[in-house]
Amino acid sequence: QVQLVESGGGLVQPGGSLRLSCAASGSIDSVDAMGWYRQAPGKDRELVAAIGSGGDTNYGDFVKGRFTISRDNAKKTVYLQMNSLKPEDTAVYYCNADVSNRNYWGQGTQVTVSS
Repeated sequence: QVQLVESGGGLVQPGGSLRLSCAASGSIDSVDAMGWYRQAPGKDRELVAAIGSGGDTNYGDFVKGRFTISRDNAKKTVYLQMNSLKPEDTAVYYCNADVSNRNYWGQGTQVTVSS
């Protein structure tokens, strides 16, 4: 059984920063693609950023250089550094990972950007 455990969400003022972490645990030899999605109330879940096992990255258009995704393969952990946060970034952020041709989701972590 594979589990994804997220941490790092919270309340931050506009213009502030947060760093999300997601660690994969269980019977895992290696993790393939990892990524972050978000879902705001009343909206569809959307891709924030993804990173392949080799380090290739992909970002949602709204990121515009504000967020950086990275990973530590030895720790089976993916990170999302979010800078210049805006109120419209408020959402539940979900970790996603491909392990042995199966896709897994974390439980989500709330990010609230408000003054």
